[in-house]
Amino acid sequence: MAEKRDYYEVLGIQKGASEDEIKKAFRKKARENHPDLHPDDPSYVEKFQEINEAHEVLSDPEKRARYDQFGHAGVDPNYGGGSGMGGFGGGMGGFGDIGDIFESIFGGFGGFNGGNSRGGANANAPRRGSDIQESVTISFMDAVHGKKQEIKTFRMAICDSCKGSGADAGTTSEVCPDCHGRGTVKTTQRTPFGAISSTKVCPHCGGKGKVIKNPCTKCRGMGRVRVQKMVSVDIPAGIDNGQTIRLNGQGDCGINNGPNGDMLLNVNVKSHPLFTREGYDIHCEIPVTYMDAVLGSEITVPTVDGDVKFTISAGTQNGTVFNLKGKGVKKINRSDRGNQYVKIFVEVPKNLTKKQKDLLKEFEASLTEKNYAKRQSFFEKLKAKLDF
Repeated sequence: MAEKRDYYEVLGIQKGASEDEIKKAFRKKARENHPDLHPDDPSYVEKFQEINEAHEVLSDPEKRARYDQFGHAGVDPNYGGGSGMGGFGGGMGGFGDIGDIFESIFGGFGGFNGGNSRGGANANAPRRGSDIQESVTISFMDAVHGKKQEIKTFRMAICDSCKGSGADAGTTSEVCPDCHGRGTVKTTQRTPFGAISSTKVCPHCGGKGKVIKNPCTKCRGMGRVRVQKMVSVDIPAGIDNGQTIRLNGQGDCGINNGPNGDMLLNVNVKSHPLFTREGYDIHCEIPVTYMDAVLGSEITVPTVDGDVKFTISAGTQNGTVFNLKGKGVKKINRSDRGNQYVKIFVEVPKNLTKKQKDLLKEFEASLTEKNYAKRQSFFEKLKAKLDF
């Protein structure tokens, strides 16, 4: 069996990394090494599987504790020739599992097991599969209206070669000769205070009560393999950038007939050239001519449902905002919608000819203070302040 790399090294993190650091490192490595980004290099399939395997172990507190204490053998009983967790005696002067030392001394006083969480766990109990994370990028309009999307994902599934048994074809697992199928063994330690008995997880079978002498070559005795699958997702209308969709049961398969984990789909929404979004409201800016603003006009306003006609009144000022009620984004799992806010931008004409300038000057000369309500109000307030 090829030597496995250290899981912390695979994710590029330190051994004491937090759960958040593990999650961020996994996302980064998964994005960089996704097989879809390297279609001409088959080695990235193995790299991606290695990254997912490391994340599966380090994101599970119980598995991580076993891995930190025993390395790969703590999470893969068949690693290193199928010796399980009983092969640690060589480096400990014949003492065997380091957990044995702590448990033989402290086992009779409350079941202390040296910080190893194996002692209270039933290795044959059904366990839920891990959640997996994927991401999808959609257009602004798809986020507004919703769409059906096919997602390519990699997840753990029951090995189709051994049907989840972990044993090679034509073979079966055998009852553990050390614990006789119980999954636990009893030890007795004589002390000056008398004999102290304790029960611990069988180090030979890891608490399963059975051993696999001929591991399945496809799954290496794990009973599960990482496979690629296409998942159809209904992205709901109204989804926003950065939100996550949970797909129940679409994650890794469970262990010992446990339920599947979930898929967490992170949604990224592209920007739009005309619209911006705040919650369920849409914002846009519409340029109008100087004459449209002065005299009033019917203008065309784009919305997420298509163009609509809107009449601006005579004397509309630059920066005026109109509200098109119910023209925003549909609220998720609801029938009502947000609004669309239209900001008017009065475009001042440029590159005028001499004749055009003269006509504007003539027009300006015909106006009085009554034609400039804001200007008149400003100077009245200024005059009042100075008189004060």
